[in-house]
Amino acid sequence: MVYQPPVGARDLFPVDVAQKRWIEQRLQQVFHRWGYQRIITSTLERMDTLMAGDAIQRSTVIQLQTQEQEELGLRPELTASIARAAATRMAQASHPLRFYYSANVFRRSPEAHFNRQQESFQAGVELLGAAGVNADAEVLWVLSDCLTSLNLADCYLVLGDAGLTRSLLSVFPEPLQPDVREAIANLDRVRLEALPLSDELRERALLMLDLRGRPQDVLQQVSALDLDAEQRQVVERLKSLVDLVDDPSATRANAFPSLVLDLSLVQIFDYYTGIVFELVGGRETGRQVLGQGGRYDQLLSLYHPQQASTPGIGFVFNLEDLHQALLPTGQLPHQPTTVDWLVVPKTPEAIAAAFAHAQRLRQVDHPVVVEMELEMRQDAEAVRQFASDRHIRQIAWVNADGSIDIEALA
Repeated sequence: MVYQPPVGARDLFPVDVAQKRWIEQRLQQVFHRWGYQRIITSTLERMDTLMAGDAIQRSTVIQLQTQEQEELGLRPELTASIARAAATRMAQASHPLRFYYSANVFRRSPEAHFNRQQESFQAGVELLGAAGVNADAEVLWVLSDCLTSLNLADCYLVLGDAGLTRSLLSVFPEPLQPDVREAIANLDRVRLEALPLSDELRERALLMLDLRGRPQDVLQQVSALDLDAEQRQVVERLKSLVDLVDDPSATRANAFPSLVLDLSLVQIFDYYTGIVFELVGGRETGRQVLGQGGRYDQLLSLYHPQQASTPGIGFVFNLEDLHQALLPTGQLPHQPTTVDWLVVPKTPEAIAAAFAHAQRLRQVDHPVVVEMELEMRQDAEAVRQFASDRHIRQIAWVNADGSIDIEALA
């Protein structure tokens, strides 16, 4: 019998881990520079926490049953867990709270996609207790700085507003709203035209389908609609946000990714109340979604003892997708680590001295990686070939009397 990981899971070997850590370290450096602190939440959560007030479908959660018949699940994302932790354990902390995370998540594959990855890795930030355009802009600039740190330029950002899209859909008959929303989200014009709508509503639906493109053009189109006061406020906030992040005259160390405004954008988790966005890789990545996020101003109230509302916004990178996007750039490490020394005892009597010398090398001020030769190869050329295959830089030959012969490898 050949033992393999379960369907939807995989092993990460040293090179995979080194490349994953390379990505994580650069993201974490950016998060730290912006004042975000790492948070680690439980991998296991109660089902009512994970479902976030039914914003997350139960069918996506890998569920577990305890002996006490308590329903638990593996987290399908991190935002709900961080919201729960902040609302219950840090309710008295001064705001805003800036958190970042890097962790694995689990999602049950749909039956039609039984071999889809069920365990994946994510890294992202959550900004809690800050509302308004400035907070939205901060999160988008953090994302932009991450792209600069990764030297990943071939990307663009798709920006929408969940609250505005939801309110624009409210004019449609309630039973048809999910169908209209799904057709618009999937750019399915044929399905939209087949829905039993009046001519006026069908025209409105088709207009919403086309509300995507250059931000200034889309904002002009939506401003021409018959909007109520609240909808116009949302449009004005979007204009202000676009001005903050898409100003070509701004003097910055890095440029913001190209911006596409798309008022049909819908995220898979339905707790968003304000802006939503997706980071999409360009041609080299096959236009893959590398990350996503948005504003969720009602989520924390679900977990607060008095249902107190706290605004929140965040984003997440899908590390596997980032990994695939970065592979063609040649930046990722090609080996797990660089070994500086191979310490080789020349005879059995030299083994103790070899271990002692290896330990002395490891105790120098700067980090040094030292491997011991354990096979006691008699052929010096075989030792050199082994060191060369492992990209080891130097060999320390240890004699029985404790003296050392150093050989540098080309």
